[in-house]
Amino acid sequence: MKDSIKTTLLGSLICLLALAGCGGDPVAEAPAAPATEEPEARAAFRPPAEGTELPVKRVPNLGEAAEAYFSPDGASLIGNAKLEGDEHHQVYTWNLDGTDIRRINDTGADACSYYFPDQQRLIWTSTRDHLDLHAGNYSDPEDYPQGSELYTSELDGSDVVRLTDNELYEAEVSISPDGQWILFTRQIEGRLDLWRMRPDGSDEVQVTDTPELQEGGSFYLPDSETILYRAWKISDQGQRGMPMTVFTIKHDGTDLRQITHEDGTNWAPHPAPDGKHFAFVKMLPPHNFEIYLMNLETGEQWRLTHNDAFDGFPAFSPDGKTLAFASSRDAAPGERKLFVHTMDVSSLGLGAG
Repeated sequence: MKDSIKTTLLGSLICLLALAGCGGDPVAEAPAAPATEEPEARAAFRPPAEGTELPVKRVPNLGEAAEAYFSPDGASLIGNAKLEGDEHHQVYTWNLDGTDIRRINDTGADACSYYFPDQQRLIWTSTRDHLDLHAGNYSDPEDYPQGSELYTSELDGSDVVRLTDNELYEAEVSISPDGQWILFTRQIEGRLDLWRMRPDGSDEVQVTDTPELQEGGSFYLPDSETILYRAWKISDQGQRGMPMTVFTIKHDGTDLRQITHEDGTNWAPHPAPDGKHFAFVKMLPPHNFEIYLMNLETGEQWRLTHNDAFDGFPAFSPDGKTLAFASSRDAAPGERKLFVHTMDVSSLGLGAG
């Protein structure tokens, strides 16, 4: 969902970035009160061992795919895949074991997608109603597909409802945990800003309005009020290894806070269910994309992936025990493709309280 840099090919991404007892006693004791169950305490956070990678496995049967997000029950993922016969990346859902692969849309080029919290509907981006417009490139912010609109549908892709009708770039979509707001990026005359609206497309509100920054890749924290996102400066746009920064902001546009303060590429953030940590991607020299974990309050960071291949687009499961991400680590020599993997992060204690 979603970072504004969509991965149709790993090469185009690199070019852009090169983003839970009375017995007889005189005074008898009062009977013991019935035992009450204590709520299960959240496990304390335990950082990963330095220099090691937690268990990783690739989702089988899926083929080329990237940027996948968990269903509320944690049993399936929704994301972009390019399977046999697909001209473009399309929205698919699939189980974690690689079964029940289901294509949601079959017209136009698709991008970001997400589950509604009640797991009754899906939301996704597509150019399906603007096939006559310039196709553009989801990997190039200077050539984004104008006419990429937002749609909702049933889990099987039926009952498609179009929410936007602007012939603009509207993508990078996610939904607040309470289900009250759709969060997305809109591009107007080259400027990217965060917007929110109700699930039926009403009550549109512009969240950010910063002419010097390009915001996107946004997600609500568990409070359904604070938004986590990345941004880059327009003056840096297009350069190799483009600098990016992670921010938070309240969804009324107040309390803007810069979260990452180091130089370089810091992008694709996704919040953990504990509300205190988030995963994000850093580009290490010379051009090695790795996934890190960061504490929102202290700024402390821990490296999660250790691989010379591209690792990016991290997303936590609702229980905080699994991290989905896209990686080229299984690509054939010379092949620039991404595949969805999962990492067992249950030992870290990132679940909700």
